[in-house]
Amino acid sequence: MADVTAILTDLIGQSLMDMAQEKGVSPDDLPEVRLERPKREDQGDWATNVAMQACKILGQNPRDLATALVDRLRSDSHIKSVEVAGPGFINFFLADRWIATVVSSVLKEGEGYGRCDLGKGRKVQVEFVSANPTGPLHVGHGRGAAVGDIIGNILAFAGWTVEKEYYVNDAGLQMSNLGKSTQSRYFELLGRGADAPFPEDGYKGDYIYDLARDVIEKEGEALLDRSLEESLPFFTSYSCDVILEGIKKDLDRFGVRFDRWFSEKTLYTDELVQNAVGTLRERGYAYDEGGAVWFRSTDFDDDKDRVLFRSNGVPTYFASDVAYHKNKFDRGFDRAIDVWGADHHGYVPRMRAAIEALGKSADNFTVALIQFVNLLRDGDQVSMSTRSGQFVTLSDVIDEVGVDATRYYFVMRRCDSHLDFDLELAKRESSDNPVFYVQYANARMSSIIRTLEDRGIKFPDHNELNEDHLNSSEEKKLVTRLSMFPEEIEKAASELAPHRLVNYLHDLAGDFHSFYNAHRVLDDDPKRPSRILLVKASQVVLANGLKILGISAPDRM
Repeated sequence: MADVTAILTDLIGQSLMDMAQEKGVSPDDLPEVRLERPKREDQGDWATNVAMQACKILGQNPRDLATALVDRLRSDSHIKSVEVAGPGFINFFLADRWIATVVSSVLKEGEGYGRCDLGKGRKVQVEFVSANPTGPLHVGHGRGAAVGDIIGNILAFAGWTVEKEYYVNDAGLQMSNLGKSTQSRYFELLGRGADAPFPEDGYKGDYIYDLARDVIEKEGEALLDRSLEESLPFFTSYSCDVILEGIKKDLDRFGVRFDRWFSEKTLYTDELVQNAVGTLRERGYAYDEGGAVWFRSTDFDDDKDRVLFRSNGVPTYFASDVAYHKNKFDRGFDRAIDVWGADHHGYVPRMRAAIEALGKSADNFTVALIQFVNLLRDGDQVSMSTRSGQFVTLSDVIDEVGVDATRYYFVMRRCDSHLDFDLELAKRESSDNPVFYVQYANARMSSIIRTLEDRGIKFPDHNELNEDHLNSSEEKKLVTRLSMFPEEIEKAASELAPHRLVNYLHDLAGDFHSFYNAHRVLDDDPKRPSRILLVKASQVVLANGLKILGISAPDRM
């Protein structure tokens, strides 16, 4: 189908250039020819509004220009007819030949169908989850994990060299509070709670008691004899390591694997924070005032300057983030994508400002914001309270509905919109459940091919494909959907929008079910070979999409 769009683009572009030459207009002034899918089937297979964009340059009424362009288009075997519509749209209706072109392309390219070179091999880092190792991952983290992982998969499919990274927040006040929380529970369980009061900002989950019990099992009562200050580093390090290991196991189970786990501590041990602040000073964007070190973020339209080092010499989280993002670009990434919770939206402008102040282009830094997840059960809100014991953690959700449904539901909507996740619906084996609906389409396709083998019918060769045998409305609609897969990959990659791929696969499954219900694919009929090849092509595209989503394509259901 890419060949067809290239042909149409070339035909229109050449006609425009001929007209420009006749009128003495430079070809460089002409707009780029862009094709789009019409909203209605009766408006053709492709359309362009280039006449409305070029009318002023060429000095013609847009509809007259569109008519002149159509008159100049040379004939091509892929084009059945062309018409001018509305104020100057040009609608193309394709000949049936394109059906064979699409199905043949899918079967020939197989797992590579839909790939593009949008990234041109450039390096992009996708950093996501990056939850503080102070407790197990909750459903919000889970949505960020699915979105970040799938964005990385889409970009890789679109020609980027992708590295996925988890930033481990293992330094600072939160880690100290974690250590104090475990330390306090340790003393409490050993009957000495008054000697180690629970911190005001401590972590109160039951998992802290579990950590304390583990320490008792490993160390006994030996730590009671040390001062709180002396034993705190042990409690902090131990708690962080255990929780981080649990996070890694949950993510691995969820099908999320990182190329690198970056420790915040190394920003200090390797003096990267001081180095980054030094760079800001050299470029005139850091200054001292009131004993503190400040970033001159008002130079980048921020409402106030931001503190890098407090007057007591302690660095802020912002200083760590500046150093970390400098390090990303220093490592040679052409682009950095961060996946953050929506509550961090106010942090984006100052981070972009810091990147510019460091001499990098903020255009190469993108933040995907993740909105909250509302857990439902048959439409009713599920309590998110830890005390309720109801599906707060990512692990709990996976236990109930499985990895496939969890990943699918987390990316069903735009990541910056709120998501309702109905646990009962996600388990239902019916067409009401979108993940079942899509996977069942693949199982149906596999069943058709198995039945073919069971009956001893040879799988058709590609040269048996006949577009005249795939000209019903259901077949044409399905082929059109297959042809759209490369477009959807490009759009999903450009927009960092996994939900586009989910929507596409749901529509593809629907088109396949309609085709299957309208035609007896396995009947002894001259059309059987072409229909079997269409089934196989549909399965290839569906499997490619599910693989990018990290969701299985079951042969039986």
